[in-house]
Amino acid sequence: MSSETEIERYEFAFDRLARPLSLLGIRPDACYVLVTESRLEVRFGPWTVRTPLDNVEGAEVSGPFKSWKAVGVRLSLADRGLTFGSSIGQGVCIRFRRPVRGSEPTGRLRHPNLTVTVADAPTLARRLQDVVAARR
Repeated sequence: MSSETEIERYEFAFDRLARPLSLLGIRPDACYVLVTESRLEVRFGPWTVRTPLDNVEGAEVSGPFKSWKAVGVRLSLADRGLTFGSSIGQGVCIRFRRPVRGSEPTGRLRHPNLTVTVADAPTLARRLQDVVAARR
């Protein structure tokens, strides 16, 4: 991409299991992943993760998931990883060089990775893998 105005947008996949999330403002029109020349931004209703693109260390397609582990905003007690989930199908686990804020407003809790259940998980994962490879 040649300028910050060029933005790649990835929409979240929404299963019927995610319908109750609309009560929290988590709806298709309020959930997306943006990739620009210099940054990654993920919005999941009222939750947002923003980080420089050079903070992305890797990305892999993951899933399918169990509904109680993937739908909604989830925090892994094992590694502090964050999930923004609206589908039990596929997702992308994005790993960061430096942990990011995103699950609570103070920013004290930082996350080493973020899983997002976007509709086109393979394309987003490949795009982020290309970013990492270009840095090497």
